[in-house]
Amino acid sequence: MTGHCTGCKILLPPPHGGGVDTREGLSVKMKHEEAFKRLVNIEGHIRGVARMVESGAYCIDVIRQIHAVQAALNKVSTMILEEHLNSCVITAVRGEEPDERERVLEEIVSVFETATRV
Repeated sequence: MTGHCTGCKILLPPPHGGGVDTREGLSVKMKHEEAFKRLVNIEGHIRGVARMVESGAYCIDVIRQIHAVQAALNKVSTMILEEHLNSCVITAVRGEEPDERERVLEEIVSVFETATRV
């Protein structure tokens, strides 16, 4: 299930009692820029792994590079999740709408269930 995540948008006014603070707007923007830069680097890394496969590089070297890409993606995922928890989830949990609280909590559970599937 995907929902509308208003709390993660940059420079939103702070909700009562939590969520994104306008003083943190620049910090949030910097976090988004950092995540984007990391993703661009990962994209280049993946192209490098593809070239390794294409050229017949040693399998263990390819696997090590794949693990490095997975670790880098995990870092970006953690950064984005942290921002989501500190904005959207806090806003929903402290908000007046029980359906919205349920929705964001179900999303978090769903993300972790998907991540732990083998």
